[in-house]
Amino acid sequence: ERVQGEIDVLEAEKRIRARVKNQVKKSQKEYYLNEQMQAIQKELNDGDDSASEIEELEKKLEAKKMSKEAYKKVTKEIKRLKSMSPMSAESGVIRAYVDWMLDLPWNNYIKENVDIKGAQKILDEDHWGLEKVKERIIEHLSIQYLTKTMSGPILCLVGPPGVGKTSLAKSIAKSLNRPFARISLGGVRDEAEIRGHRRTYVGAMPGKIIQTLKKCEYNNPLILLDEVDKMATDFRGDPSAALLEVLDPSQNHTFSDHYLEVEYDLSKVMFLATANSLHSMNRPLLDRLEVLHLDGYIEKEKFHIGKQYLVPKQLQKSGLKDRKVSLSDAALKDLIHYYTREAGVRNLERTISKTFRKLAKEIVEDEFKIKAEEKPKAKTRNKRVTAAGKKAGKLKKTSYNVTSKKLVELLGEHVYKSNTIEKQNEIGLTNGMAYTTVGGDLLPIEVSSVPGTGKFIITGQLGDVMKESCTAAMSYVRSRGPLFGLDKEIYANTDVHIHVPEGAIPKDGPSAGLAITTSIVSSLLKIPVLRTVAMTGEVTLRGRALPIGGLREKVLAAHRGGIKIIIIPKENQKDLKDIPKEVMSSLQVVLVDHVDQVLVKALAVKNPKEVFKQDKAKEHVGLRAQHIGYIEKNTPH
Repeated sequence: ERVQGEIDVLEAEKRIRARVKNQVKKSQKEYYLNEQMQAIQKELNDGDDSASEIEELEKKLEAKKMSKEAYKKVTKEIKRLKSMSPMSAESGVIRAYVDWMLDLPWNNYIKENVDIKGAQKILDEDHWGLEKVKERIIEHLSIQYLTKTMSGPILCLVGPPGVGKTSLAKSIAKSLNRPFARISLGGVRDEAEIRGHRRTYVGAMPGKIIQTLKKCEYNNPLILLDEVDKMATDFRGDPSAALLEVLDPSQNHTFSDHYLEVEYDLSKVMFLATANSLHSMNRPLLDRLEVLHLDGYIEKEKFHIGKQYLVPKQLQKSGLKDRKVSLSDAALKDLIHYYTREAGVRNLERTISKTFRKLAKEIVEDEFKIKAEEKPKAKTRNKRVTAAGKKAGKLKKTSYNVTSKKLVELLGEHVYKSNTIEKQNEIGLTNGMAYTTVGGDLLPIEVSSVPGTGKFIITGQLGDVMKESCTAAMSYVRSRGPLFGLDKEIYANTDVHIHVPEGAIPKDGPSAGLAITTSIVSSLLKIPVLRTVAMTGEVTLRGRALPIGGLREKVLAAHRGGIKIIIIPKENQKDLKDIPKEVMSSLQVVLVDHVDQVLVKALAVKNPKEVFKQDKAKEHVGLRAQHIGYIEKNTPH
């Protein structure tokens, strides 16, 4: 047994020696092959004395001031890259990762210039009006100057298209001497667009935040998150939830991108967001933002913006600046009033551009025509050139003034009428007031009542809330039927059809309640509604007028449409201070707290008793008499 034990020990030692020998041979073979491969690569370089790519990466790493975690990660990846064949697929992935890490501006900051007076001057030079928004921006910059940090809420500019949200962000970046970058989030529905893809995926890349920082080359730019309200959610995740970490000052100093696999400091980045509407936004995301509303412009503001900013800009772009071309004030007003209808000025700028393009075409055609006419008259080539040159010189000195008459020649007849209201009072047609993502608009409500079997029809692609408003309005009218002098049989023998043009556009919201109720009463009583009246407000089953939102945009739209009287809930009186004085001076505002006050003011009647009858339903006589007294006492005149 003892001999057998010794034999087993010797065999074990023999196996170990053989294994070690094989391992040494394998290591020597790998070392030899690696050295041979490097020698071959040097030969292929044709004697190039420049440092190898890996040496260059190592030099860049040493010069880069990055976090310890990132430094260790890159060092590890470079070591892995050294031991791999350049032809392998994984080496390409590692090389791409190392390049990304080394190209990021880890501690590269541009010197910020926080000059409050200078910022105010730049904002005033670049934007007309928007005083409240400018004041809030200056307050935000002042706090940053005092605290030397980016702490505080992220500003979110909300308003219809074309009111200057993006250009405001550019002006802020300019005033702070920060690089400006814009990230469009409209239609983004993949979380990886924000956080990046993991490196296990083919073609993986960092998210939009890290990509933008690489393009800026500085770690403290101003990044505009454009259209944050238009992000969507699907099986790939929720990008708006991924933004929560980015926009939270207490968390974004340790932002983690899936591709980088290390923490990245975003605390020095200034973020701004823009949106057209807040209704579709993620609630937790909205809580991290401070909303600044940019309202639509009135025609006077559009005129100043067009004259000071848009016309000079488009003259430069169209090459007409040196041709002494001008756009008359009357023509500019016509462009605003008859060729565009919007809350912002984007379409106005396009229309001005179109005007100058057509004028440029006329000028060039005239020059070539004159040159062609001068050509046969010249006896020699030198004389021909001199004549053409003189004529061209005269043309360049000629001034061109685009008048209202010339505008029609260039753009054709007016696209919009002077107002959008009806030419005469109509039965069952009431002007409602709507708020959309592009500003306010007039919303006509049509009701037709015809003999039938008591059907109640609603059309116009209305949402659930608006359908419920129609039902509530009809229930109110039926409950007040005796006061209107309506027989009970009329509901069983009459079909009531409510329609809201335009039928192809979805509509929703409770604020059309007053207009729907007025149209129903007008149709059943056969009393026209005043065409110069528009109204907005929610209605309860008892006829109370409840407050609504978006009043400023709605009133501006009514003013653009030629409305003279607007009826709004009494509780919205506080919102009237936001409406420009120029608009208020041309409108009569009627404040109501009950539908019956609306009917007396909106229907084409001289006496409330034409609406509220006293000769039917004797059991309601006392109530009617009391009701009419209330109306006469409380209706504003």
